[in-house]
This record gives sequence, structure tokens and C-alpha cells, in this order.
Amino acid sequence: MVRAGGQVPRPGPAPPVGWTGPRPRRPLEHALTATTDLALPAAVLWDMDGTIVDTEPYWIAAEHELVESHGGRWSHEQALQLVGSPLLGSARLLQEAGVAMPAEEIVERLIDRVVAGIQRHMPWRPGARELLAALAGAGVPCALVTMSYRRLVKVVLAGAGDVFLAVVAGDDVTHGKPHPEAYLAAADLIGVPIEDCVAIEDSPTGIAAALASGARTLGVESAVPVPRTPGLSRARSLEQVTLRTIARIHGGAVLDLS
Repeated sequence: MVRAGGQVPRPGPAPPVGWTGPRPRRPLEHALTATTDLALPAAVLWDMDGTIVDTEPYWIAAEHELVESHGGRWSHEQALQLVGSPLLGSARLLQEAGVAMPAEEIVERLIDRVVAGIQRHMPWRPGARELLAALAGAGVPCALVTMSYRRLVKVVLAGAGDVFLAVVAGDDVTHGKPHPEAYLAAADLIGVPIEDCVAIEDSPTGIAAALASGARTLGVESAVPVPRTPGLSRARSLEQVTLRTIARIHGGAVLDLS
């Protein structure tokens, strides 16, 4: 894992915990899949919440608990509007709903609750670990690009193994999603052009950030629907996504697997 401003190691990422296939090769420039002459991307940039791990129910439960403890009201529809958003921006909306706490304190309280949930049970999204393993085996580096803060990211990474060559968290950037800063920073950490990357996202906010960065983008449905958007590939689940799928998206195809 690489922290912002750190040096990027040369070897490719290690396989996920439990991976019993071949050790990953060093990152290859335009590596080829085993079943097609289509080139794989220079890197795959992953969102975390709702894409790799299904933490959105933890976030939503934490929001309800906090608002209601302050005598306010919070609906499921309001909670869904925050999916993929920067945490400080979400905290300000919770203040408007009646939470009489500083925004920074709200964020820390929410993170506490989500960390506790993950420590009880790591809710992997279907197909996430398998695709991470396939990319590792093909020597394609991956980066994590999330609006969650690093102390939450550390808990997820502890259960995922050393599969990410770079991490950009919400407290690393000045501008959160839908601004493209986080995706541009991830590509820069790995040392590859953003146009040679494929991003995987689950929320309209994150999808907007990935598309704005110039990365080829795949939207995978989770807590909220993924609307049709020009240039966006879509899938119902990562279980539908293979190395060939990633190679085709990288090559310019806009796929609808939903």
C-alpha cells in the first residue's frame, strides 16, 4: 500500500487473502488477457464503500441513530442521497436534520459506528475478491479511491490483504467526489495516465468523479441505481465482470451488463 506522497514500489500487488492461484507478475504495460488480444488497463481504480464492501447499511444505520438521538428525523431516502459523498458534506446535512455537533465530530462518530460494524462482519460485495485476485494474477495494479477516512480504510485493508498499490482516502484530498481530484491522485501515485485506467464505482457521485477524471468507468449497482450515462459501462454485479470485460472497457467499449 502506498500513502499519499509515498514512493510506489515496483512489484505488483500481492493476491488477496486465501488466493491460491499463481503469484502476480510485475505490472505489465498493456498486459494481454489469456483469452483475447485486447489490452488490459495500466491500473484499475476501485471505490470502496458499496463497491468492494457493502458498508452502506452500516453508514445508514449510524446516520439514523445519530439523528434520532438528537431528536431529529432521518429518512431512508435522505440517507441514500449521501451515498458516495464527502463525509464533511454529509455531516452538514445531518446538522440540518437536527444533530447539534460540529461536523468533524459527526464524521468521527459515524466512522466509529461503521468500524464497529466491519469488525463484527466484513460484508464483501459479490465478485469483488475474485476480480481483485484475477487482476493481481494478470499483474494489473489496483488503487483504492474512497471518500472514507484512512482509519476506516485501514480496517478494510486489514481484511483484504495487500492488494492495493496505492490508496487515496477522503482525508487525503481537498476536493471530494464528484470532483476528480481523488482519481487523478491515484493514477499519479501509481505513475500511469488516468486515460489508461479503468475505474469501478457504485454511486452517481463517484461515477461523476471517475468520468470527469478521464478514466474509463464501470458502474456496478449497489445501494442506489446506476443510471445510464454517456460513456459509462454498467453491471448488476461484479460477478459479471471478468478480465475480458475490463479489457473491453479499457479498449473503448461501453458495455451494459445490467
